[in-house]
Order: sequence, then C-alpha cells, then structure tokens
Amino acid sequence: MASPTPSAYATDEARWQAVRTRDANADGHFVYAVRTTGVYCRPSSLARLPKRENVEFFDSAAAAEAAGYRPSFRAGVDQTSLAAARAKLVAQACRSIKASETLPSLEELAAQAGMSPYHFHRVFKAETGLTPKKYAAAQRALKLRQELNTPDVSVTDAIYGAGFNSNSRFYATADQMLGMRARDFRAGGLGAVIRFAVGQCSLGAILVAQSQHGICAILLGDDPERLVRDLQDQFPKAELIGGDGNFERLVAQVVGFIEAPSLGLNLPLDVRGTAFQQRVWQALREIPPGVTVSYAEIAARIGAPKAARAVAQACSANLIAVAIPCHRVVRRDGDLSGYRWGVERKRELLRREAVVETGPAASPDATGCDTA
Repeated sequence: MASPTPSAYATDEARWQAVRTRDANADGHFVYAVRTTGVYCRPSSLARLPKRENVEFFDSAAAAEAAGYRPSFRAGVDQTSLAAARAKLVAQACRSIKASETLPSLEELAAQAGMSPYHFHRVFKAETGLTPKKYAAAQRALKLRQELNTPDVSVTDAIYGAGFNSNSRFYATADQMLGMRARDFRAGGLGAVIRFAVGQCSLGAILVAQSQHGICAILLGDDPERLVRDLQDQFPKAELIGGDGNFERLVAQVVGFIEAPSLGLNLPLDVRGTAFQQRVWQALREIPPGVTVSYAEIAARIGAPKAARAVAQACSANLIAVAIPCHRVVRRDGDLSGYRWGVERKRELLRREAVVETGPAASPDATGCDTA
C-alpha cells in the first residue's frame, strides 16, 4: 500500500489524531512541539502524551527549532525501532513454526521471544493478522498441498508429513483446507464436479462456476475462452460441466446483481482460502454498496491494523468477483489501486453502486445480458 500523502495530515485535528495513535506513517510529514517542556517529537514518539492545549505542530524539525524548540532526547527507542524489533521477533517465531514437525506451544514461542504468553499472542496477531495457532494451521495446509503434489508420496504419508498426528484429525478438516478429498486434490481435482457457464454483461465476459458447496468462481474479463482456461487452471482434472438452462438462469441472476447491486445476491458461496484471507473476505462482504473503505480500515476491522499489505494481497487472491466485493476497497488517499479484473471495471462498479445509493434510475439498457 502506498504511503500516506502529506494531505492526510494537513489539519491540526488529523495531526493530533496521529500523535494520539503514535502513527509511524506520519513521521516525516510533521513534528509536534510541547510548550511546557520546550521539546519537539516525531508523531510516533513514545514520550508521554501531552495535553492538547500544550501542543503545536510544525511541518518540519527545522521549523520547530526556528521557533525555539529543541529535539527530544527521551531515553529508549522510538516507535519505529520498536516496530522493527517486534517484526524481527515475530519473523523468528514464524520460522520456528514452519521448521517444527509439531506446533510449539504458545509458552515455548513466547519464551523464545522473551515475552509473556499473553503479550506474545497479541504482538503476533498484530503483526501477522493471525493467532500463532491459526498461522500454524495455514502453514500445515500449505505443507499438505506440497506433500500431496510430491510424486510417490502416499496420501497417508502426506498427512503425517504435514504434521497431523492422526488420520482422524486430518479428515476432520480436509474439506475446509483443500475444498475436496485429499486424493481428489492430488489428482488435480479429479472427482470434483464443477458446473459453469459463460455470459456477457456490460462489463464484458463473465464466467460463473459452482461446486457442490456453492459458487466457487465469478470471473470477469474480455475473452470468454480465457476465462474458461483460468477455471481449468484451478482444477485441471476436475469434471467441468457446461451449464444447462437452469444453471444459465443462475448466471443471469449473478449478472443482474452486477448490473443492479441493490438487488443483492443471496446465493451460497464456496469460499476457499487461508484463515486470514477468509477473515478479509468476510469483512468485505459486510461493506454495503455505495461505500468504500481503505485497506488499512479493513485491516483494523479484522483486528490486524498493521496488515494492510496482506489485506491487499487477499483482495487480489479473490476469485469470486463482486459477490466478495474487493472493488469497494481503495487506498487511503482514495486511489482505486489495482483490481484483478481491471481498474476500469472497478471504477464502473463503484460508479453504478454510487448511482444506486443516490437514487437516479439506471439507463434503459443497463441490465441487458446474454448467456452463452
């Protein structure tokens, strides 16, 4: 995610908020000075928070010094150094989890970091967006996929190689991790049945695919054949069945939702991803039409305020366009940023959602579509 622009801290109110939250992103944009002590600090300083009436702001350290203030030499490290130290400790813990055959206990990880278990748990979640247990589960799922893709390794060996200490513990979570049985995953989706159909709408080509659990893909693009190839790449050995008349009516329902967001889309979704991605996608589904939020706001909503970049990556990994509305997430400065299906489509989706919110009727041909 891009760094905040100076305009993000243009007012005294915004600057005071940055000081109160010790916002490291504000460092370099301004400094604050305290009349009662005669010193100035960067916004992320760990110095004791002064009273608002004793604070004034300057665009630079030079301006503060010209006004008679001196730099703060408070003992200890500043917020930036603390953040770097925390990130290093968490990175070490992540490496320990990845290298361990069995998950180290919270107490063991905390002792390695020199923290109490409670404090370590909070720091780890703030840095990664996941608890140590959920991070380990995500790593185990990744290792399982790697093991299953290794030639001459049996499913049973893959299960134990991924760190499961019994078959029963694995099979209790297999569908959630893989979206199918382990032997079907190993065969590239062999045995999985996915129905799909391709249509056309005002945003171009659209492909809707449905597994036995629900809609597993809504793909947008310019080339219908490319969308079908993208689906095949996801499940190279799955049984892909072209939709019949009933399924094409489902596609029409999805298209209608894209053209008129106020209609809503009350269909089951087959959402597959890591624990962190699913938290992000659930937060996206709670954003109402006509509203945009920043990556940082989504990160804060899921309890991982420092994971804005990971939120952006989760958005780019989303295969269910519009129903999981990653188009409603923008940069802090309002820039549309990237979009898996093209920035112009993102712009148009936001435009028509804004129209719905403000009330003007859609153009007569806005809902025209054609399934094929």
